[in-house]
Amino acid sequence: MDHAPTDWFDDAHGIRSVEELAARYPTPHEMVIGKQIDRLDGHSRTLIAASPFLVMATVGPSGTDCSPRGGRPGFVRVHDDHTLLLADWPGNNRLDSLRNIVQNPAVGLVFLLPGMGEVFRVNGRARLSAHPGLLDLFAEDGKKPRSAIVVTVAEAFIHCPRAIAVADLWNPEKHVDRSALPSARTVFDAHVAMSARKARA
Repeated sequence: MDHAPTDWFDDAHGIRSVEELAARYPTPHEMVIGKQIDRLDGHSRTLIAASPFLVMATVGPSGTDCSPRGGRPGFVRVHDDHTLLLADWPGNNRLDSLRNIVQNPAVGLVFLLPGMGEVFRVNGRARLSAHPGLLDLFAEDGKKPRSAIVVTVAEAFIHCPRAIAVADLWNPEKHVDRSALPSARTVFDAHVAMSARKARA
C-alpha cells in the first residue's frame, strides 16, 4: 500500500553532514575501533576458511550492488596477509559485481558462519584476473572459472552478533513457511512481465 509523500529530509530532520550524524550517536568504545586491523592474521584465516557464504558489496556508475557468494568452506582463499582470492563460477551472467569492480575497485565482504552469531568483515580493493595460473588454483573436476577476484585487504574485523541474535537467524524453528510465500518462479515471472510492460510503455 502506497503512503502519502512525506518529507523526511526537511531542514529540521534531514542529516546532511558527518558532524550532524555524530551528534546523534555516542562515541564508539576505543576497543570497537581497535579491533579493526589492516591484514589477515591467523584468526582471520581460520574464520574465512570456515565460512561457506559471504555477501559482496560493490559500487558502480549505476549505484551499489550486493551479491551472495557461496561454496564449500574455504571457497575464498587467503593468498597472503593482504590478499584474498575468489573464483567467479558461472551464474546468471548479469555480471553486476564484476562490472562494478572493473569500474570501481572498492569492495566489502561479509562472511557468515552457520551457527555463529558474529560475522567477519573485510573491506578493500578488488581486481579481476583471467591469469591461467590463478584459474588453475580453482579447477574442479576439470573445470575452471572464467575469472577470479583478487581482493587487497585494507580493513578486517569481527562484527558483533547482535543482528543475527535479534533475527534468531540460525534457529530452525524460525525458518520461514515456504507455503506462505510466493515461489521463486512466481516472483521471477511476475517481475519479467513487469519489465516487459515497462519496455512497451
